[in-house]
Amino acid sequence: MPCIRLQHQKQQSHVNKEDIEESLMQWIEPVTLVGHNVILKPLDESHQLELSEAVQDGELWKLWYTFIPTLEKMQAEINRRLALQQQGLMLPFSVFDRHSGKVLGMTSFMNIEVAHRRLEIGSTWYRQSVQRSVVNTESKKLLLSHAFDNLNCIAVEFRTSSFNFKSRAAIERLGAKLDGILRSHQIVKEDILRDTYIYSILRSEWPAVRQHLDFILDQSAK
Repeated sequence: MPCIRLQHQKQQSHVNKEDIEESLMQWIEPVTLVGHNVILKPLDESHQLELSEAVQDGELWKLWYTFIPTLEKMQAEINRRLALQQQGLMLPFSVFDRHSGKVLGMTSFMNIEVAHRRLEIGSTWYRQSVQRSVVNTESKKLLLSHAFDNLNCIAVEFRTSSFNFKSRAAIERLGAKLDGILRSHQIVKEDILRDTYIYSILRSEWPAVRQHLDFILDQSAK
């Protein structure tokens, strides 16, 4: 009897692994997310010139408390994100203005944990001229809708530096809750350490958050 039970456990473990691998392919499958104002397209090497132009709007690489690539490092950053996608750890996007076709920035699903049905929305930046506009709100709504409604996520996480006050305010404006702070979490450079604020939205909270985001976008359209 113990042998039979052990064999059953091994078979069950094998099935679970196959299920996880199948789900992972769905989670990292490139998808285009379309809103009224923005389109999130799968990141592609062909976006390099447009992303390099976008990052010059505000010279975003000068923000010391976060990592945004310079013009010279944009191709390397694209390659890094695409490599993480191949490893099943990231699903990267370029953000486009739906009306003008202009590239506005980058974002991604990252730290993907299919077995626990959770992921992080991060590595996000937008050209300065569209910050504090509907761009971030609608982009986040599209990503959250895909995460909860299509991927059946249990939780979606957001992380940012303690000094990134704009990012913290934007995350809280979405309706995300603060889970905690990781003190001295990362080395920024030399003796400068980063405290990381961790937020999340739970599946049970998604209906209210979706209603809240719809309200914000409706008000912005008036």
